[in-house]
Amino acid sequence: MKVLIINGPNLNLLGTREPEIYGTVSMEDHLDALRSGFPAFELDYYQSNIEGEIINYLQKDDFDAVIINPGAFTHYSYAIADCLKNINKPKVEVHISNIYKREEFRQKSVTAANTDAVLSGFGMEGYRLAILSLK
Repeated sequence: MKVLIINGPNLNLLGTREPEIYGTVSMEDHLDALRSGFPAFELDYYQSNIEGEIINYLQKDDFDAVIINPGAFTHYSYAIADCLKNINKPKVEVHISNIYKREEFRQKSVTAANTDAVLSGFGMEGYRLAILSLK
């Protein structure tokens, strides 16, 4: 199964960005661990700080399932929400922090309604849990 893991803005800084919230592990290191732990899955990764690039990548439609952490786009990107709505494959939204314990504006996801599940607050472990949910 080919799984697209897609991260939104500022998640290219994982490992150094606000380590008290996001931890000290880079996404590249975490991907290495995920690939080792799930050899039966082909894990494709894409990150962009640009909304349209995320939509273009999703519209390639060359995957069997999506794990998406839209980052700040979670809270206001109706364009990404519409794109997800048109993908008829398993979709899991992941948030490293518990968005419901953060600032009020971060507590609403406009993208979640167009996914099958949401994992929030499990740290980087959320990506592994999302993959497990696809088995």
